[in-house]
Amino acid sequence: MQAPRIALAMTLVLTIAGCGGGSTASPRSSSAAPTEPCDSITIAVNPWVGYEANAAVVAYLAEKRLGCKVTKKEVDEQTAWQGLDSGEIDVILENWGHEDLKQKYVDEKRSAVRVGPSGNKGVIGWYVPPWMKKEFPDITNWQNLNKYAEKFRTAQSEGKGQVLDGDPSFVTNDEALVKNLGLNYKVVYAGSEEALIKAFRQAQEKKTPLIGYFFEPQWLHLDIELVKVDLPQYQAGCDADAAKVACDYPRYELDKIASKKFMDKGGPAARLVQNFQWSNDEQDTVASFIAKYKMSPDEAAKRWVEANPDRVEDWLTKAKP
Repeated sequence: MQAPRIALAMTLVLTIAGCGGGSTASPRSSSAAPTEPCDSITIAVNPWVGYEANAAVVAYLAEKRLGCKVTKKEVDEQTAWQGLDSGEIDVILENWGHEDLKQKYVDEKRSAVRVGPSGNKGVIGWYVPPWMKKEFPDITNWQNLNKYAEKFRTAQSEGKGQVLDGDPSFVTNDEALVKNLGLNYKVVYAGSEEALIKAFRQAQEKKTPLIGYFFEPQWLHLDIELVKVDLPQYQAGCDADAAKVACDYPRYELDKIASKKFMDKGGPAARLVQNFQWSNDEQDTVASFIAKYKMSPDEAAKRWVEANPDRVEDWLTKAKP
């Protein structure tokens, strides 16, 4: 079922990326000045390009269409929550779970509030390049991984198979999974999302073995149909103790979190944040403009907004008084 989605999304990427600079906006998408003044919004930008795509579109609309002063702060996930509490950050546009932080800052300190879903469906797991699934059909069953451990050895994995992770700040249970599932593997950190993408690209192009942490939404899935490994099925509570995790990651309904003070103040920017929702394919398209086609975030947002005037008009109409 995934191939048609990827083909369709890739067609959209190429069509929009290849279009000229002229606006395709409909008459409804007027750029007239808003009737209600907008002060400012400070958006956290976590270190993956999908999040950067969210921030690019919201920032573009807030600045160009609502007249807000926009600041974007590049921070990791934990620091972003601390920023909500201190008042340095107004909004997190893509939150992956973090029930412990919700408990602390939303329920106990009451300095942050839930602002509803982002529309994105989050998946975290272990993936292999498609050539490996074709050549070793049973490799995506976790119970067979020890059989293949030798193929994944690297200079960094100390004689074991390597599981390649990304940025250490990302949500990950991988070290616990290796230990608790009795796998002859070692988690090695590539250091960033970009390094993970490069590794999977090279593994597919050069037909070299690789198993690693990856996720959706992520624009690379438009180019390479990475294959997810079947870890023990997630059951509610199976990840309650981080040290004892022996199950797959849950499916995430990604959501938005904002400063309570920012949302209580209201205004066009707060309403835009509340209204903003889009799909994995839409995020992947904008992310590909930034990461693959090397557009600035502002240009990537501009291209997408101009190609989707009716889509964004609903967010903007509700953001205006």
